[in-house]
Amino acid sequence: MESSAKNPAETIEELRKSFFYGSRSNLNFKFLKDLSDTDFAKFLSDMLDAVGKTTDDGDAGRVVDVAYRWQVDAYGGHLGDPADFPHRYADTPFTALPKPLSECRVGLLTSSGHFVDGDDPEPFGEQAMTQKDAEGRIGEFLRAAPELSTIPVTTQAEQLRVRHGGYPVQAVAADHQVALPIQHLQELAASGEIGEVASSAYSFVGATSQVRLKKDIAPQWAEQLRGDEIDVLLLVPV
Repeated sequence: MESSAKNPAETIEELRKSFFYGSRSNLNFKFLKDLSDTDFAKFLSDMLDAVGKTTDDGDAGRVVDVAYRWQVDAYGGHLGDPADFPHRYADTPFTALPKPLSECRVGLLTSSGHFVDGDDPEPFGEQAMTQKDAEGRIGEFLRAAPELSTIPVTTQAEQLRVRHGGYPVQAVAADHQVALPIQHLQELAASGEIGEVASSAYSFVGATSQVRLKKDIAPQWAEQLRGDEIDVLLLVPV
């Protein structure tokens, strides 16, 4: 393609990096930036081949498979050596349930970025922040202390909002149960699999300062959850 001052030529490297909070910010493909130029070209070739075959038989599953496979490969490169992961632990705490799950009061905590309409946490003091704005300020989220939003389990789906700069929220906005499974817990309570669902669920933006979360914020939240008399807490990471 011929370049111009208004539309300068773009390299393969610039193209693949544009999906990671760049000019084409598309969080479904953000980790493609960690592919080599050669692998990124192979991804494009595989995707175009899958699209071509889909036009013949209408089977879009192969397109999904290509996108998923390459995202997995790219994410593996993004993580680097697991031994260097800063939040790696040799052991994890374990607490046995004091009673059967069918008698437990179960709470829900998700890092999905949900909140109730009218109770916007207003990150950085900004009112009505959009998803696009959140993506553009992801660096600030990663350095800031997380804020917990309380969501009554009686909240209707149309009253729920979700905003998170770190992942594509389209699927969650279409079906909140994907990351905020209140209804699923209520069904488990109705069938007797769990005792009851706590009156409120909680959510925060998981793209946040992990050190602050672990050392300062999490202990405070734990005390709050104890006040809700929760026996078991379901953690839903996003």
